[in-house]
Parts: sequence; C-alpha cells; structure tokens
Amino acid sequence: MLISSKEMGSQEELLQELKREGFQLTQATLSRDLKQLKVAKAASMNGKYVYVLPNETMYKRVRSTQTAKEMLETPGYMSINFSGNLGVIKTRPGYASLIAYNIDNTDIPEILGTVAGDDTILIIIKEGVKKNSVLEKLGEIIPNIR
Repeated sequence: MLISSKEMGSQEELLQELKREGFQLTQATLSRDLKQLKVAKAASMNGKYVYVLPNETMYKRVRSTQTAKEMLETPGYMSINFSGNLGVIKTRPGYASLIAYNIDNTDIPEILGTVAGDDTILIIIKEGVKKNSVLEKLGEIIPNIR
C-alpha cells in the first residue's frame, strides 16, 4: 500500500515509512519481501527511480490520506450482483483471493465454488438456490454484504 501511494526510491525510505506506520523490520527482511512481491524500480514521471508493484497497469499509484493500518482495516468487499446461478463479487484490488478463500473454506452448501481474480470473484451457485439464501450465508463471512 505504501508503494502504491508514495514514490519511494530506497529501502531506507520504505523502512522509515513502515516504522511510522508501526512496523519494525530489518533491511534484510524488507529486501526479501520486496523480492517475493516482485517489486521493481522504474523511472517515475520526474525521472527519479522509484519502487513499483508488478503489472503497474493493475496497481496504479493512489493518492490516499489513509495510513496503511487504516487501509488494512477497511473491508475489501464492494458489491455483489447475480445472473442465474452465478454471482459476481467486486472487491478492492488484491482482496478477491482472500475473500474467495474464506467463502470456499466455510463450506456453504448453496455455493459450488469460486474463481478469484485480483478484484473480482465469480461464485457458482447450485441450481434452484435463492439469491437471498446465498446473501444470508455470505453475510456470515463478509460484513455489510447486500
């Protein structure tokens, strides 16, 4: 989230931002994490090299006044729509896999399974199951689902 919201050109800058957010870690740990997340450096509009997330078209830089902790506390769910025995849940970027994982591991009998992308989940619902029944069960997993 920090990399998405701020231009940072060094691990030291990133460590300082993480420290301000209350996270304590070493440069070695940060370096391993950046490698695992496939974070790279690229030239920004002003020519300065800054950290960028993989597939920058999917992870555009955002200007946010929220801290990283506040962003983590914000639910990822945005909306749900149905068509026949399919449901589509829209989430904030990066939240679909986690929400789909929770749906699949709750063993809701009305739902056959899910397929998750970055910000979208496809839910396959058993034939003949009412939308309200699915919403009720999903409400146990996803707060504020409508």
